[in-house]
Amino acid sequence: MIKPRNKVPSLKINLVNGTSYSLEDQEPDHFTMVIFYRGKHCPVCKSYLEELQSMLDEFVEIGVNVIAISSDTKERAMKTYEEWEIADIPIGYEMPIEGAREWGLYISKGVKEKEPEMFIEPGLFLVKADQTLYSASIQTMPFARPEFDALLKGIKYIIKNEYPARGEA
Repeated sequence: MIKPRNKVPSLKINLVNGTSYSLEDQEPDHFTMVIFYRGKHCPVCKSYLEELQSMLDEFVEIGVNVIAISSDTKERAMKTYEEWEIADIPIGYEMPIEGAREWGLYISKGVKEKEPEMFIEPGLFLVKADQTLYSASIQTMPFARPEFDALLKGIKYIIKNEYPARGEA
């Protein structure tokens, strides 16, 4: 488990737009929001990321960079990007399962026909520009993720009040 105020694992990932992404290269005004999602097979992920798309400008305006990542193959990730309404969200793919474990994410074995053999369960991390963890929300299944409205309000409060990361003890 990564504790707040500690460095997060290195994160370098390919994106569906043909470029690559490195968390270490990010220079957000306040945070990078790293969202790990289950993959194309997950209708809850689709709704969640489409909601994020509708609010993306609001996060960017307050100094939050955003990326969404799955362990899906390039082909599945490309279909996700084409079929879901998430045109402005950077979408990373082929997150290694061992890399996901370093972030403290849960891993599931596919049990339905459309599920990959193994895939990551959801997680949302706010990472400061110095690559330290500010906060994390990790799930064992697709439900009970942080709501973007509440998260946006919380980040605004954090910024305004210089609220410190908690949970490091």
